[in-house]
Amino acid sequence: MIRRLEEENLTYAFPEVAFDDGYVIATYQAKVKTSNIERLAMAIADEQTTGTWIKVGADSMEKTRRFGAKLVALYEVPDAGCDYMSDEPPLYIIQLAYPAHNFSTSMSALMTVLFGNISASGMIRLIDVAFPRRMIEGFQGPKFGVQGLRDVLGVPERPLLNAMIKPNIGWTADEGAELFYRACRGGVDVIKDDELMLADGPFCPLEDRVRKFMAAEKRVYEETGERSLYAVNISDETGKVRDNAYRVLEYGGNCLMVNVYTTGFDTLKMLADDPNINVPILAHVNFAGAMAGSTYTGIAAPLLIGKITRLAGGDFQINGHPFGKFPVSYKLFYRSFKFFTQPWWNIKPMMYACSGGTTQLAVEPIVKAVGTDVMLAAGGGVHGHPDGSEAGARSMRQAIDAAMAGVPVVEYAKDHPELARMLGHLHPDLKKNFDLMN
Repeated sequence: MIRRLEEENLTYAFPEVAFDDGYVIATYQAKVKTSNIERLAMAIADEQTTGTWIKVGADSMEKTRRFGAKLVALYEVPDAGCDYMSDEPPLYIIQLAYPAHNFSTSMSALMTVLFGNISASGMIRLIDVAFPRRMIEGFQGPKFGVQGLRDVLGVPERPLLNAMIKPNIGWTADEGAELFYRACRGGVDVIKDDELMLADGPFCPLEDRVRKFMAAEKRVYEETGERSLYAVNISDETGKVRDNAYRVLEYGGNCLMVNVYTTGFDTLKMLADDPNINVPILAHVNFAGAMAGSTYTGIAAPLLIGKITRLAGGDFQINGHPFGKFPVSYKLFYRSFKFFTQPWWNIKPMMYACSGGTTQLAVEPIVKAVGTDVMLAAGGGVHGHPDGSEAGARSMRQAIDAAMAGVPVVEYAKDHPELARMLGHLHPDLKKNFDLMN
């Protein structure tokens, strides 16, 4: 049977097709034992495009040419020679190029094409995606992003400070508003609901808490000249989310929060793309670990929480860091930060909010690692101060000032009582460093 090169190479290409012909290149990691990795790679390509497990009548070379994926790169790690011996399954890197016209601006469709059925096919992990420029230009991305948040708050240079209401749930609107007032008067820029807070629950209704929090925001501005944002959790049944957002705006709210990994990327995109919703959106990270927590399955965290969520329109997002209470590696933290912020044509950078045990001692290493265009999300670091939330916020702002000035935080605390008090509270062995404590 004659098979010319046109047919033989129909489903193979170099990565340059992404630039030449408008393909989306997806990179997968696969840890499998197979005698024919080429066949496995092409099975993945077929499954995510035109193919199925058996030849069907409507299939054709023309359909494959127009809609099929191409294998553009295949690597074995390590690149084994004849002398390599191991009982471990090899680790392969597979790059497939999907025609851009297989996608739409639907995030659901995008994720389905990239990783739909094959996500359940064993130890295969989606680790990166490269999009052609003309496809990205069809997305808006963050409406505000890093600079937009700074402009809204009137904070041009220093790291932003975020706090959440503590405890997570169980407080009334009046109790929350008082904590909001104290924390923001002390210097917090953004207060967020906890992700567990019901959008409109019976014990703390949406209208009550938004109106009372925004009254507190106005009071703080009149007293200090500093603006604050209240990120209201509007996560709900799909049909209610936009209505919740509109109600927040009606009640005077100035920021929204959505649990994007449970409500869906298209829910976030719907909010970000809506011209009637002109306030920043916090994309909360909870549940992302269920998608990105494994080494060999799921989606790589920088891609999931950074590139994909940024594409959907998150202005800022809560995430971990290596200097707090969760075991987040430096590599993961740093690479995720880059996926949040690297230049990406028309898509604005998304603000990284460092959360999870962010204390006054964590500020300096965070700033040294990723610079000052970052948000510090401190719950216990604010509300856990022995002198209350206002003093806790002041102590966090003092730690930020120390990092901005390049002064070690323990040294800076010697002239700043709120900071000294909190450092001594966190680490009693530090008390001896402060004349103020004697």
